[in-house]
Amino acid sequence: MSAVTDRLPTFPWDKLEPYKATAAAHPDGIVDLSVGTPVDPVPELIQKALVAAADSPGYPTVWGTPELRDALTGWVERRLGARDITHHHVLPIVGSKELVAWLPTQLGLGPGDKVAFPCLAYPTYEVGARLARADHVAYDDPTDLDPTDLKLLWLNSPSNPTGKVLSAAELTRIVAWAREHDILVFADECYIELGWEADPVSVLHPDVCGGSYEGIVSVHSLSKRSNLAGYRAAFLAGDPAVLGDLLQIRKHGGMMTSAPTQAAVIAALSDDTHVREQRERYAARRTALRDALLQHGFRIEHSEASLYLWATRDESCWTTVAHLADLGILVAPGDFYGPPGDNFVRVALTATDERVTAAVARLQR
Repeated sequence: MSAVTDRLPTFPWDKLEPYKATAAAHPDGIVDLSVGTPVDPVPELIQKALVAAADSPGYPTVWGTPELRDALTGWVERRLGARDITHHHVLPIVGSKELVAWLPTQLGLGPGDKVAFPCLAYPTYEVGARLARADHVAYDDPTDLDPTDLKLLWLNSPSNPTGKVLSAAELTRIVAWAREHDILVFADECYIELGWEADPVSVLHPDVCGGSYEGIVSVHSLSKRSNLAGYRAAFLAGDPAVLGDLLQIRKHGGMMTSAPTQAAVIAALSDDTHVREQRERYAARRTALRDALLQHGFRIEHSEASLYLWATRDESCWTTVAHLADLGILVAPGDFYGPPGDNFVRVALTATDERVTAAVARLQR
């Protein structure tokens, strides 16, 4: 076991514990804006679908029920603008983090192979490379990378942590470059429903991929759009050759989405009303927090989409974390996501209206 754990970086969130204790000591309690975990109720129609499927004594299939695959293909075409999506173009997964962490291993990557991800990025991209003993490289622009031995290119738009959105033109240029060099592209699009000042585009849109899904796969999650983080509900869409191989590997590994969760996903993807309602909640919280941070002397960069504000006071991120902890507000230090985040903090919109109101009041004093 030590041989595996030795490959991994120090778990960053442990460093935040002293600041969490400081924030928790505030007389009015902590406002935790550090982790992007949903706090609003699971929509009733999804809960009902889960309960109705609770009597599921048999094993589910890794590929999911035909009804689930119908729901996935329908959503991909309706929401992402993709065309000619069949059941072979989709694959349910057990939450997107599982996929990110184990994808390089499932692709058969190892020493000498390279995995690339943005300079500011979700830490699990690097963890996945380390678990597979593959090399890893961070980029500002992936087309500036040396393509030699580069086997997996992660895109993330809208970005976690910055909220930056890659335009259709940028995505088209990157996909074309990757195809030219036979590099597999996985696009993490888990925040695609949450564009505020930009309209995120999928790599599966015909304007980006030219109507061909060769060498590209997009990753989608229901955690944020439908408050289903506790359900572990996500899926892949794209190149059927890649997904076919992953399906066989995941069958052997028993990586199955539970039957009740599959039923819940069908309900969630068939309804857009709850998504609009949740967007409105986040939009109101975003406006309130953004205005309060600006008044408090912060500068906000990017943040045109996703569930975070990427904010700075042009000082060490840990100085900012300590300052906000003294106000009873906990945020994530930017260096969790890479060295370019040293002077930034990530402020999540995932707190109740009452806690957001409390944070705004503290920032305005």
